Amino acid sequence: MTNANERQPPAAPPRGSIWRTVKAVAWGFFGVRKNSAYQEDIARLTPLHIIVVGLVAVMLFVGGLIVLVKFVVAP
Repeated sequence: MTNANERQPPAAPPRGSIWRTVKAVAWGFFGVRKNSAYQEDIARLTPLHIIVVGLVAVMLFVGGLIVLVKFVVAP
């Protein structure tokens, strides 16, 4: 006889949230990330979320730099 637990498929890892994606992208911008956290993010996060959050973060960063330069250069 087989055990009931053997017939169940392995549980999928829980889906990542938008906040977890934002944190992963932010750590990626700084270039510091533990390998264990990186592996966990790979299992949970979707590439689409990472791309969208990354593009938004780049636009905010560039926009912030433009505002900073205009503020410093303004008479």
